[in-house]
Amino acid sequence: MKLIQVKDKDEMSRLGAKHIIHRVKNHPKLVLGLATGGTPLGTYHYLVEEYNKKRISYQEMTTVNLDEYVGLTQKHPNSYHTYMEETLFKFIDVPVNKTHIPNGSAEHLDKECQAYDTLIQSLGGIDLQLLGIGENGHIGFNEPGTSFDQRTHIIQLTESTRMANARYFSKLEDVPKYAITMGILTICESREIVLLVSGENKAEALDQLLRQEKEDEAFPASALIHHPNLTIYADESALTLYKSKKIG
Repeated sequence: MKLIQVKDKDEMSRLGAKHIIHRVKNHPKLVLGLATGGTPLGTYHYLVEEYNKKRISYQEMTTVNLDEYVGLTQKHPNSYHTYMEETLFKFIDVPVNKTHIPNGSAEHLDKECQAYDTLIQSLGGIDLQLLGIGENGHIGFNEPGTSFDQRTHIIQLTESTRMANARYFSKLEDVPKYAITMGILTICESREIVLLVSGENKAEALDQLLRQEKEDEAFPASALIHHPNLTIYADESALTLYKSKKIG
């Protein structure tokens, strides 16, 4: 585990993008795992900026997203298909047929889970997975109590996760109660993981992760502690609790 302390969310985003771009330049056919939510927005902005400056091409890259809400169509304004299109895909040159996101509106969700696992395996696995961390320690949509042996599966979202995501919807009742998510086993099989953490609301989760000595399914992010190639970019706000305990 490599912890890189940064000043603020903007620096975290910039360095996260720089990390990804370095990998793409060295390995143009990179299989890149992508995350959604508020945390990676700045990173995607910088990926687009570097493309616009003609410093990078993503044409040979393949992407696989962590998750999608169950019950939302791909065109729904709050779907992660729409999120990825509006924040990244339509602004860069990655081919549409090389971008992959679980289908949360599939008729047979179990088959969709199996098909997504098969897809990832056919790509040779994930070279670099971008992650955020939830306030309760979830990664992807793998909530506390999720087995670390899980691959892509359907998960019931906790109320805390739904409340955290309610800001993207008109009201809490509109936030889906279920999601399809890449499993912890698949995430941890990624050859490299970059975890972005920003804000005081993530300070408790980050502190627990940095102090965790054993894997514990009650805290999903603990699955990462023994990963051989994990880099954490965390800003000062996210590190407040951890640093205050060190001083104390």
